[in-house]
Amino acid sequence: MLFVCLEIFLARIVDVSISTFRTMIMVRKRSFVIPILAFFEVFVWFMAARKALNTEIDSLMIPICYSLGYATGTYIGGLLSKRFIKDVNSIEVTTKKNNYKLIDTLRNEGYAVSVLALKDNYKDQKDLLIISVKSKNTNEVIKLIKNVDNKAFIVVKDTRLVHNGYIK
Repeated sequence: MLFVCLEIFLARIVDVSISTFRTMIMVRKRSFVIPILAFFEVFVWFMAARKALNTEIDSLMIPICYSLGYATGTYIGGLLSKRFIKDVNSIEVTTKKNNYKLIDTLRNEGYAVSVLALKDNYKDQKDLLIISVKSKNTNEVIKLIKNVDNKAFIVVKDTRLVHNGYIK
């Protein structure tokens, strides 16, 4: 029974890891790999499901191992996605007008900053700073912003495509 449970558990880790990774690639439109990953994902899933459903073993351990494999595969697939899919985030910062201290701090740290003047009907004029960064640097940029302007309004967006420019 231990061997069957281990086989089901490992197969589910593989198929769900592939599934999670494939989904992340699909979101980013890297489509040439998607059908290949889908084939192996479903092939491994079929083998695991067949093994789980056709075993003579009548134990709660079979569905437990099947479910644990799914959960573990989801986690591992997320790790694979973070490791192999390079993300870019756009950080939008609404701050007071002419916040040169914040702009200079970000630029001195090597981040490209675009500044747009915001116009509204209220008395406070503001600027919108746009910074594109590799996702691994997002938290560092947010800390820099908060250290200089803890009242800044910060929005982080997942960016699918960037042409030209400088990204740190």
